[in-house]
Amino acid sequence: MKMIRLVGVSGSLRRGSNCTAVLRTLQESLGRESLGHDVEMSLARLDELPLYNQDLEGAFAPESVRVFKDEIEGADGLVICSPEYNFGMSGVLKNALDWASRPAFASPLKGKPVLLTTCSPAVTGGARAHSQMRDTLAGTLSRVVACRPVVIGTAHTKIQDGRLSDEATIKYALEAIGALIADIAALRIA
Repeated sequence: MKMIRLVGVSGSLRRGSNCTAVLRTLQESLGRESLGHDVEMSLARLDELPLYNQDLEGAFAPESVRVFKDEIEGADGLVICSPEYNFGMSGVLKNALDWASRPAFASPLKGKPVLLTTCSPAVTGGARAHSQMRDTLAGTLSRVVACRPVVIGTAHTKIQDGRLSDEATIKYALEAIGALIADIAALRIA
């Protein structure tokens, strides 16, 4: 079976982002873990995306938007990790999903397998942001993977030197990526 290509999307632009630390750790772990398939994950950049403006869709889309949408189009699946801000996903992630969702019902997100993860310093781990992401992606016709939610509570205690260091959390998140990979493999067979 050909390589499975994942794109990680961090909903935080912060230099010391817990979400980016989680994605980097998973990215590195995919090379070491045996998930039954050759898997690679790149990380998308959201820092250059302008605020969504319908006037700039299609041929008028800025280069950063075209690059982001092309990354999604070329991926077999997405791993999205968002912080929770005011009981919801980050504005930067919502903005990116708005850009990626165009054109409506025919976007690169349509039918795309997606694993949702959240992390937060709160013990709830960003559960409300997780729910909001699920609702938003339902509107894009994405295939959110059916698995136990990956919500990483007290994330600041589980990250050291820019990497997720809690082995139980890494294992749990990799099991969820396994569910994403199984979904992708099933789609390839269908």
